[in-house]
Amino acid sequence: MAKLVDKTYGDALFELAVENGQTDAYFSECQGILQIIEENQELVKLLTHPKISKDEKLTVIENVFKGRVSDDITGFLVLIVKKDRQAELTDILSYFIDRVKEYKKIGVAYVTTAVTLSDTEKKSVVDKLTATTNYDSFEMNYSVDKDIIGGMIIRIGDRVVDSSIKSKIESMAKELYEVRLTSM
Repeated sequence: MAKLVDKTYGDALFELAVENGQTDAYFSECQGILQIIEENQELVKLLTHPKISKDEKLTVIENVFKGRVSDDITGFLVLIVKKDRQAELTDILSYFIDRVKEYKKIGVAYVTTAVTLSDTEKKSVVDKLTATTNYDSFEMNYSVDKDIIGGMIIRIGDRVVDSSIKSKIESMAKELYEVRLTSM
């Protein structure tokens, strides 16, 4: 059910952004709102508290965001509160941001390596990903995990390319185990 709410409201905001030619502006504003929400858990508690009236929540939304973001985004936030969907606000905004990234062909890649990559190696990874995918650019997230021994693991959405030495060793061990079972 929550995914349906995210999609419904996120798609509505996306369609409004495209229709008004404001994808970049709404994208930027929604990223800012998401950051404010993540940094101010008290705001989330206030918006989701069952004993605080809807009118008080609407007043808070208008006081915090009116004049700082566009009227359309403020109106969107007001609508979410009026429909009692403020608990899903983070998910709705995240869905919208992801939708805009897809629209603008910005991929989000998570790269795990055994050692820290140099800037040249990072550029090489980005160039290779850009050449082999439908994305024009990438938001790169790098992490180091010494347990993979060597190689790298790249995740883009639900696709994973695992060229780590650890996975190759595990694969060979599995094959050897199967060979031993069939030869007995």
